[in-house]
Amino acid sequence: MPGNGVAHAVRSSEPPRARLSTRSSPRPEPYSRGMLGSPRRAAFAGVFAATLVAFLAIGAVLPILPRYVQGPLDGGDIAVGIVTGAFAIAAVVGRPVGGRLADRWGRKPVILVGMALCTAAACLYYLPFGVAGIVFARLVLGLGDGWVYTASATWIVDLAPEERRGQAIAMFGMAIWGGLSLGPLFGELLLSIGSYEAVWAFAAATPLIAAAMVARLPEVQRAPAPPPPRGSGWLPPGVVLPGSALLLGNIGYAAFAGFMVLHLDAEGIGHGSAAFVAFAVAVVIGRLLLGGVPDRYGARPAALGAGGLEAAGLTMIAFAGSLPVAFAGALVMGLGFSLLFPALALVAISANPPERRGAALGAFTAFFDIGVGVGGPLAGAIASLTGYTEAFLVAAACAVIAAALGVLAARTPARGRTGSSSA
Repeated sequence: MPGNGVAHAVRSSEPPRARLSTRSSPRPEPYSRGMLGSPRRAAFAGVFAATLVAFLAIGAVLPILPRYVQGPLDGGDIAVGIVTGAFAIAAVVGRPVGGRLADRWGRKPVILVGMALCTAAACLYYLPFGVAGIVFARLVLGLGDGWVYTASATWIVDLAPEERRGQAIAMFGMAIWGGLSLGPLFGELLLSIGSYEAVWAFAAATPLIAAAMVARLPEVQRAPAPPPPRGSGWLPPGVVLPGSALLLGNIGYAAFAGFMVLHLDAEGIGHGSAAFVAFAVAVVIGRLLLGGVPDRYGARPAALGAGGLEAAGLTMIAFAGSLPVAFAGALVMGLGFSLLFPALALVAISANPPERRGAALGAFTAFFDIGVGVGGPLAGAIASLTGYTEAFLVAAACAVIAAALGVLAARTPARGRTGSSSA
């Protein structure tokens, strides 16, 4: 901040294009070199850590809510699917709006408001309004998460050079899945030694901690986005095809999140929460080891491999008769899922200029939530009519179609796309 001795020392030790400031600048691209400069590293680490802490809250309730709905609330499979999908329905609205606001207001204010909404959502779990009350809480959470995720991801892309944007998105994803992998452990522990209310308290506290971390971070210099042209709509160029592929791929995640625990319990296997952890750990490892694949080899092979692995993992889960097979399926699915988002996101980002980056990411990630919003009730309906096995097989078929659409999206020319995204 101006007048602060430490900040002045940092600014004086960096070239002008790498400065960090809360004020806007006419330069649309604040950084043109790598992510290893000291201010960049500090900003990246801060956003990464805060996002991880915030997503602990979401991960903590993932394995708990299905049992809470079917237990104390006496709901069925369809109710579980609606509760799972409600989060995504609100995020469909929250992500595009949050992206545009992040372009206009800055990344940090949007993140802070989103985290406040996440805390408010967790507090709503305490209210005795049955399944309807939980659905409303999940709607509020989806709105808050949409703002947090979109603004944080855009901030991360701001820090990355063009040739490493795919890797930056993949690395940022480790914060998401790190929170989703550790969160279930906290949720199960709090439920075993306490109660459902203890889980809700944890889910309310962690976004506040994350907000305190974000509040201390300076934003990169950037030009505020002008108002979008009239008639431009909510879908920036080059978003529909990769977004549709993401939508179909995410139906598998919705089936996994809503029904993995119940599927393994029905088969007499149990340990569904551990399978959640296996999936999330595989996503983190995949992002770490495979995050550079879209930049290096292009989005086409990355999307094809991602969809194929996800379909294979879902098929293994569908027919799992033992815990090792279920774990293997969760791991294979997680590896595929880890690569799908960064490959497709690179296509969407490359089709838009820097000042529209938040809007592009917001619109693209809205397809993620549509997939969950559709996939949760769809998997619940199939499970009620036929069984959990069939629900996972339908999700596997959707992943195959997602791979095909991803290849098509990467082959389709779009304005401003880099060579790596279409190679």
